[in-house]
Amino acid sequence: MFKLMSLAAAAMLLAVPAAAQSAVGSDAASCNSGNGPAVLVNVSGLKNNVGKVRVQLYGSNPADFLAKGKKMRRVEVSARGSSMPVCIAVPKAGRYAIAVRHDANGDGKSGWSDGGGFSGNPNLSLTNLKPAYSKVAFNAGEGVTRINVVMNYRNGLSIRPVKG
Repeated sequence: MFKLMSLAAAAMLLAVPAAAQSAVGSDAASCNSGNGPAVLVNVSGLKNNVGKVRVQLYGSNPADFLAKGKKMRRVEVSARGSSMPVCIAVPKAGRYAIAVRHDANGDGKSGWSDGGGFSGNPNLSLTNLKPAYSKVAFNAGEGVTRINVVMNYRNGLSIRPVKG
């Protein structure tokens, strides 16, 4: 009987959805309080627990998207688990885009083993690693806006989510 109860309790703990986890990152208080304005980015499909996950926020100007020095904000956290809720504060309600990078080997440099993802989860390829702003832009409200970003990694000659 005790064994059965222990199994039931363990199953309940495992059933807690990722959205119920507390947000992480330097802006976590904006999401955990529910006040915002902020974006809670559920980053899923991480390849491993090594290195850092970097979430970058871009504003409403399509020309600034992924341009060097044009990000509005960056939050960097240690990779942990296959999914993690990262909070990033936004200055006000408006149109934004999110880019996520996973330094999958922990060397602090961009490389072929690293992963990436974007708001809107556009299809990526080796010849198209930078999606159009129109494919990734979303509207954030005054409170906490929730989005999902699925990470993609190089696999042979393709870029796709990790299977498993």
